[in-house]
Amino acid sequence: MKLIGSKKSRAFRTLWMLEELGLEYDHDPSPPHAPSVLEVNPSGKIPALVVEGSVVTDSTAILTYLADAQGLFTQPAGSIGRARQDAVTGTILDEVEGALWTASKHSYVLPKDKCASEVVETAKWEFARSIARMEDVLDGPFLMGEEISVPDFIFVHCLGWAKLAGFPEPGEKVDAYFHHARARDGYKRAAALP
Repeated sequence: MKLIGSKKSRAFRTLWMLEELGLEYDHDPSPPHAPSVLEVNPSGKIPALVVEGSVVTDSTAILTYLADAQGLFTQPAGSIGRARQDAVTGTILDEVEGALWTASKHSYVLPKDKCASEVVETAKWEFARSIARMEDVLDGPFLMGEEISVPDFIFVHCLGWAKLAGFPEPGEKVDAYFHHARARDGYKRAAALP
């Protein structure tokens, strides 16, 4: 198993899960559009997981694959719990990560003549509104209750991204959740990777 992608990207979430699962894997810390990335994903996007001769792209797809394959960090497919987990995951991707990615595109990803700086402030407002609603989703120490699951890997990564990007701070409940998740040994091991 090989995970391709710099930890300074969405690849971090997949590295974190791999560390939590205790799986053996190789890590190629290449940035987007590097030759090793283009070999497996013509779009040049990271992360990409190469497993058994196949390539899985998109961090959420990789997380879901790993969790399902190992029977950990997820609700069983076809269950109401899984439907609820998928709904929380979708909300995070649409509303939390969507705001972060929109701001990133208009800050440094798009060509300067395509950037609209006023969009960044709107994205920060959307992010703050979405984070306030996430307070209601927290059922326990993690989003789905007592155990960490797929949406936690995404949400915690987004909260870290938001801090680096100068987005509004979350409320006390989400902030405590964030620090609790980052204290996990698997998170620390992933953060220590080159």
